[in-house]
Amino acid sequence: MTARELDAAGITDPSLRAAYTTGRRLNARHGKTYFLATRLLPVDRRAAVHALYGFARYADDIVDDLGATASTAERRLALDALEQQWLRAVRGEETDEPVVRAAADTRARYGIPARHFTDFLASMRSDLWVEEYPTYADLSAYMHGSAAVIGLQMTAVLGTVVPRAEAEPYAAALGVAFQLTNFLRDVGEDLDRGRVYLPLDLLAAHGVDRELLLWSRRTGLRDARITSALRTAAALTRDVYRTAEPGIGRLDPVSAPCVRTAFVLYRDILAAIEEDGYAVVHRRSVVGRRRRAAVALRGLAGALAARTAARRSGRAAHAGNGTGGTHDGAAVATTDEEVLTAGQGKDGT
Repeated sequence: MTARELDAAGITDPSLRAAYTTGRRLNARHGKTYFLATRLLPVDRRAAVHALYGFARYADDIVDDLGATASTAERRLALDALEQQWLRAVRGEETDEPVVRAAADTRARYGIPARHFTDFLASMRSDLWVEEYPTYADLSAYMHGSAAVIGLQMTAVLGTVVPRAEAEPYAAALGVAFQLTNFLRDVGEDLDRGRVYLPLDLLAAHGVDRELLLWSRRTGLRDARITSALRTAAALTRDVYRTAEPGIGRLDPVSAPCVRTAFVLYRDILAAIEEDGYAVVHRRSVVGRRRRAAVALRGLAGALAARTAARRSGRAAHAGNGTGGTHDGAAVATTDEEVLTAGQGKDGT
């Protein structure tokens, strides 16, 4: 976390600043697309976004990456410990876990409902024992906690030009669109973890089941039935993007370029999957560096224009309640070099 971001956010306590810095490191290391888009936010809001990402990533790592030999019971205990730390932090008690402390502070600063975090942890917990989803309705119930609530958390930080409740359904849909994209991109890796996130009824409609997917993963051979199923899943995901897109215009104009950039970059992952012939059982599809840099530069231009307009009008939507507020022009400046450096990082997300 840069000192400028922490200063702009009004975070002065040294230990709290260190906690926020942990979330930023997790975002920069693991969420490349997300991190790139965050560089387009006003400086005073970045720390909160990093804190929310850090908490989510930490929980996700417990489920998926807690050492190769960790048992389900050990992962459950680690998730239990994280949740207990979270509950203590929400009650205002001390916690020694940096990502929890930063996320709890962000929740309090922006008035984010606590249920958005408990719903998230419930979905993470289900990953310990649920390996597949019979229908899209079943998957949607999971994605409410794993993806939709992330959009709802973010809405409070980004700010809106309409009542927050009016923008929230679009934010939830965008979180789902991002996760559906990840599910498609990570089909092979999820198979290695014993999971199939694509709805079983969607797969079955094309003659695909877990065994066929495993056979394709194991042999490296393609099957037209799998390609057909993945094409249908991609079309479904595009529909969710279309549902979510109008919400970008309901956000604070100084935050909208960040979300627009994330929207385009994640949708580009979907396009890369399609262009790669739906080979996701065998390899990840990625967005190239040049394309990422071009999208980032366009987002930067939009962000600077929005901030200039906000300074001239003397207002910007206030993060947290969707009504008036102001921004210091110096505090929200973003440099071309900062965005382009992130945009030219390693391919992928």
